[in-house]
Amino acid sequence: MNLLNPLFLTPALSGSIFIMAGFVLLKFPPTKINGINGYRTPRSMRSQEEWDFAQTYSAKQLIKYGLVSLTCSVIGLFISVKENLAVVVGVFITILFAVIPIIRTEKALKTRFKNQSTQ
Repeated sequence: MNLLNPLFLTPALSGSIFIMAGFVLLKFPPTKINGINGYRTPRSMRSQEEWDFAQTYSAKQLIKYGLVSLTCSVIGLFISVKENLAVVVGVFITILFAVIPIIRTEKALKTRFKNQSTQ
């Protein structure tokens, strides 16, 4: 068991950051549409209702996939591969669990607000 194994370290650090960011976004969501902080995409910024929904939904997704990333890091403790491969897999896991919440939030926005016209 090697705590410096990139298969452990990378998903553990990124998962922890995702969880912390998710909790901050959940507890202190930006109340007004802005281009500086919060979950900001063209779809989430179309209306205040979509904005509010996106902040809460994306925060929960960040927490969820942060926990999944932490789980992967524990598994990574027991897997021994070459360091270069471990780095690539660790970075891939981080990117994957950063992109999935965005895709899921955009899909939820599209489903929930499908009848609203674009501005």
